[in-house]
Amino acid sequence: MTKRVRSSKSKLVREDQAPYGKTEPLKFIDLFCGIGGFRYAFERAGASCVFSSDWDKYSQVTYAANFGEKPHGDIHAVAVADVPKHDILCGGFPCQPFSLAGVSKKNSLGRKHGFDDEKQGNLFFSIADIIDYHKPAAFVLENVKNLKSHDKGRTFQVIYDTLTKALGYQVHTKIIDARNVVPQHRERIFLVGFREPRYFEFPEFPKTEPKLSSILESNVPDKYTLTDHLWAYLQAYAKKHQEAGNGFGFGLVTGDSTTRTLSARYHKDGSEILISQGPRKNPRRLTPRECARLMGYPENFKITVSDTQAYRQFGNSVVVPVVERIAHQVIKTLKAPVGEAPEFALQLAEDKKKDEAARRNTPLVVTKKSKYPTR
Repeated sequence: MTKRVRSSKSKLVREDQAPYGKTEPLKFIDLFCGIGGFRYAFERAGASCVFSSDWDKYSQVTYAANFGEKPHGDIHAVAVADVPKHDILCGGFPCQPFSLAGVSKKNSLGRKHGFDDEKQGNLFFSIADIIDYHKPAAFVLENVKNLKSHDKGRTFQVIYDTLTKALGYQVHTKIIDARNVVPQHRERIFLVGFREPRYFEFPEFPKTEPKLSSILESNVPDKYTLTDHLWAYLQAYAKKHQEAGNGFGFGLVTGDSTTRTLSARYHKDGSEILISQGPRKNPRRLTPRECARLMGYPENFKITVSDTQAYRQFGNSVVVPVVERIAHQVIKTLKAPVGEAPEFALQLAEDKKKDEAARRNTPLVVTKKSKYPTR
C-alpha cells in the first residue's frame, strides 16, 4: 500500500514520488576526482561512491591510499555504458582552461584556452555525455569563479544551455567563498542540477571566519623557510610590479589572517601564501599538512606523495566542508516529495524570467556536428 502525505499545497502527494527516501544510501560517481574532496563530502553526507576517475597518476596514488581503491584513468577511455548507474554525478572538471591564471599563462605562450584547449577544455562534454546516457537524479559541478565570465560569458552560456536545454535539467548556480569554513579566500562556482523540478536552496554558511592560526603547525622544519635568495627575489619582483602599477606580489600573512587562494603552482615559490615568522626570520611556506587543513581535509588524511605533488593536489582540490554542506542539501532535496510549494513556484518563475532576459543577447546555436550547444 502506498503511503500518502500532505504537501504544503494542501493536496495529497505520493511518498514514492521521492524514490530516494529509502534506507539504502544514494549512489554517486566522482569524476575528475583528484584526491577525493567530493568523495569525503558526499560520504559524510551519507551517500555511497560507486565509480571514480582521474587521469593524474600521483592523484591516483593519494586517492588509493585514502579510499582503498585506484580511480579509473582518463574518462575518455571509459565507455559511457560502463559507468555504473548512479543517483548523483559529481565533478570538479579541470579549471585551468577557464581560470584567470590559466588563461593568462596560455595567452602568454600563444596556447588555446577554454573550449579550444584540446587537452582539457572539452572535458565538460564528457560529463554531458554521461548525464545524457544515465540521466542521474542530480549532479553537482564545481569550477573557478572565472568560468562565468570567460570569453565574455559565452563559455558559461554553452554549459548552461547544454545542461538545461539539451539535457533538460533544472540548474541552480552560486559562487561560494570558502572563507567562512576555512581561513582561505577561495571563490568557486557550483552548478547543482535536478532531473525533475525540485525546490533547492544552497546551504547557509557561518558568519564568522576562522583564522589561519587554527590550522598552523607548531613545529615546522626549516626546509619550509624561504632561502635568502628566493625571499630577495620575491621582494624585488613585488617592488617592480608595484612601481609599474600592477597588483602582482607575494601574500604575507600572520596567524590572524585569511589567506589568498591556494593554487596548484604553490610548489614553485609559495608566493601567494607566505607565513610571517617575525622581522628576524624569512617567511615560510605552508606545509603539506597545513594545506590539507586549509582545504578542510581530516587529520587522518594520508599524504603519501612528494611535497611538490601534494601542493599541486591540494591547490586543485575542492574545499571539503563547502561541498559537504552542498551534499547534505542535495540529498535532503532528493528525499523530499517532488513538487514545489506555491510560494516557491512563484519565485522560481520569477528567477526563470530573469535568466531568460539575461540570455537574450547570446542566442543558443546547435551545430550539425554536435548535439550540444556551441558558441
